[in-house]
Amino acid sequence: MTKKILIVDDNDLIVEVMSYILSNNGYVVSTLNSGEDVINQVNNTQPDLLILDALLPGMDGREICKLLKNNKSTHQLPVIICSATDDVAKTLDQTGAPDDFLSKPFDITALLDKVENQLAA
Repeated sequence: MTKKILIVDDNDLIVEVMSYILSNNGYVVSTLNSGEDVINQVNNTQPDLLILDALLPGMDGREICKLLKNNKSTHQLPVIICSATDDVAKTLDQTGAPDDFLSKPFDITALLDKVENQLAA
């Protein structure tokens, strides 16, 4: 069964590159460029993994992650937060934290390893 990944980032180039890499590796990818519709999109499409930019227009990626992780119906959805600042990685052990962190700019191998790791869990 093909795994579905939702990418949320306001940088069109990042979205394009991630989508290309993940699609070419057999994943079904959908994208959003702001945080406003993420919760609805997750509920409607039920992705297997969410890759979220930490800083988004509309709603902060870390807040979206907390909302999803504190919701009974979405708390098991794996979330990878992406950011150019490493201080976000320090939040991995907090309540409502993402399952993993990906630094920007990212390495293709690191992206694929983190995605495969989260989907295997």
